[in-house]
Amino acid sequence: MNKILVCDDEKDIVRALEIYLKAEGYEIIKAYNGREAIQKMQETPEICLILLDIMMPEMDGIEALTEIRKFSNVPVIFLTAKSEDADKILGLNLGADDYITKPFLPAELTARVRSSIRRYTMLGSVVVKSDELVIGGICVNDPAKEVRVDGEEVSLTKTEYGILKLLMQDAGKVFSPSEIYTRVWGGDPYGTENTVAVHIRRLREKIEIDPAKPRYLKVVWGQGYKIEKG
Repeated sequence: MNKILVCDDEKDIVRALEIYLKAEGYEIIKAYNGREAIQKMQETPEICLILLDIMMPEMDGIEALTEIRKFSNVPVIFLTAKSEDADKILGLNLGADDYITKPFLPAELTARVRSSIRRYTMLGSVVVKSDELVIGGICVNDPAKEVRVDGEEVSLTKTEYGILKLLMQDAGKVFSPSEIYTRVWGGDPYGTENTVAVHIRRLREKIEIDPAKPRYLKVVWGQGYKIEKG
């Protein structure tokens, strides 16, 4: 049974999330502030997803995510208020995989949870012709989930890795934001453009010498993104 950590200082929200997710067959681990979330993650390595509120006492979701990313790449979906747009962007830049705005529909919540867990547990299941994808100075070793740029190892989150692998497997093809979201996150595209754009920007900062003048990861205005063939 997949374990999900739910962290929100509002106990009614935690209780509601527990009801929704238990009905889908998930086991729920509960926390009510960022410090508790970190502790639960350290105590329960089997957790495969975190639903993390941003505004909490003692330690907020942004601080908690920063600490969690030091030892885990488990998918994180932020629970946000409509007024927290800046925090959404900051969270995505720090390594969150997605966000959902309160109040949310149970169907949307469970769809995002399913797609994030599916991506986390099945990433890398696509068969490639060889162990490595190589374009220019970028080398992706899929069995090892290792990425090197000009011989130097680069640390990517699972979402960043999924995007890079998708684009490199079909170099030269332009993928729309909704297609990237569907293929990498594994579910229906809810508000994809902003989420994908932030991850693309973060990925570009890691693989490009000059992110402002990218050699590999290009935007095709009005259409989407692609990796140049070389």
